[in-house]
Amino acid sequence: MRKDAAGGGGGGIAPVSAPALLCFDLKPFLAALTVLTLLAAAWQVRPYHSLLASPFSAACPQPASQLAVHAKKVSTTTSTAAAPNSTASSSSSPPPPPGPERREFRAVGSAAALFVQMGAYRGGPYTFAVVGLASKPTHVYGKPWFRCEWEPTANASSPSSSPPPMRAAKTYHMLPDWGYGRVYTVVVVNCTFHRAPNADGAGGRLVLYAHYGPSRSPASRHERVVALEEAPGAYDAAAFRTHRYDYLYCGSSLYGDLSAARVREWMAYHARFFGARSHFVFHDAGGVSPAVRAALQPWVRAGRATLQDVRAQADYDGWYYNQFLVVNDCLHRYRHAAKWTFFFDVDEYIFLPHGRTLEDVLTELEPYTQFTIEQNPMSSRLCVDDPDADYSNQWGFEKLVFRNSITGVRRDRKYAIQAKNAYATGVHMSENIIGNTTHKTEHLIRYYHYHNTINVLGEVCREFVPIPPNGGLTWSEKTPWYYDDSMKRIADAVREFERATIGDVRL
Repeated sequence: MRKDAAGGGGGGIAPVSAPALLCFDLKPFLAALTVLTLLAAAWQVRPYHSLLASPFSAACPQPASQLAVHAKKVSTTTSTAAAPNSTASSSSSPPPPPGPERREFRAVGSAAALFVQMGAYRGGPYTFAVVGLASKPTHVYGKPWFRCEWEPTANASSPSSSPPPMRAAKTYHMLPDWGYGRVYTVVVVNCTFHRAPNADGAGGRLVLYAHYGPSRSPASRHERVVALEEAPGAYDAAAFRTHRYDYLYCGSSLYGDLSAARVREWMAYHARFFGARSHFVFHDAGGVSPAVRAALQPWVRAGRATLQDVRAQADYDGWYYNQFLVVNDCLHRYRHAAKWTFFFDVDEYIFLPHGRTLEDVLTELEPYTQFTIEQNPMSSRLCVDDPDADYSNQWGFEKLVFRNSITGVRRDRKYAIQAKNAYATGVHMSENIIGNTTHKTEHLIRYYHYHNTINVLGEVCREFVPIPPNGGLTWSEKTPWYYDDSMKRIADAVREFERATIGDVRL
């Protein structure tokens, strides 16, 4: 507000002018907005490739792949125009829908094999056993299977008259390692025929077919393995009715740094224990050093022992140096070699209480296919504190005379078996046999277990204690020990037997 300068002496308020407004016509504005909205809608519904073909394409060149598609379409159109006699359907048919992109899987390296054969043996006139390893995941999560055929030797003079292959009447496989396998598990395949293969003595071979999957078709994916060959005249039916030995020892895998002195005394003790008609089979899985070999070699030369090199088993990751594989191979390799086959380790000594003979004990146990043997655990460090004892000239088993007195504890047992009635076996007993098993044998047979001594390369005595009075106990490492000199009393007889049998031994 301001005063009006033209007025006389009287005052008053002058009228205020209206603010300036932006003036335009509303109808042209709404019409323009409508046009823009329609243009935006039309822009959205246009095909994507037509946008690229707009005038902007000169400034934004198309990718090479799109150019190739465009060129292909042009070429097709051109060829269609050049062929006026072509049918309308061929020129206007839509392109086939795109298929799924196929992916490839490239395998490198090696996994577990379907089957790794160690041995194949004739179990009788009609049966064979094939022993080996197989991929444990394949057997746990898949359903592989086996079949056997006998292929007679072809007639050289008249091949057309050669007899055809004979398929086994029954083929089944067993996994005898109780689930202890690692990457590999043990497999024993039994093949039974309805008539004796090679009965005419012409020779032939056992062929094993290992199938990957559950399909029972012979044409399903499989591997063909020539498991065994018999030369003409090699089959001898009498071999299954007689025994070459009375007793056979099948040893587990020998590994680690073994003491040659401990192996030497073990062999001398049991060669005397089992008698002249016995045989010992050892398996070198890396534990037979030159010194251990020197301790066993006199018995090998005398025909009392066999040493097999199985160090190649290290390429196949099985349980404890493939012990289950080794004992099953030994079982079937020597199935008819002896009436009784024993399975125990080289730190264990079989003992007969009450002065009985082995023949008497086994006559009493003959009704059983298998019997287990109770363990007497011995201290691996306690020796008698005797200033007059010449320990340097004594053997380990006569020094270690303290037996664990704890009762009611479940301990590992070892066993013996009539091998002709066994289809497969284990480390501590067999679950695949014909006949009965007995475990009540404590009054007949036992074994002393000198645990942790077979790898002691020096002196085994590490702690000296006095003899406890009259059946008393000695406590060591929170364990009560009885004094038991049963093995000590026969040590001199064992040493004399060794000298008389193989002469003086120097390790």
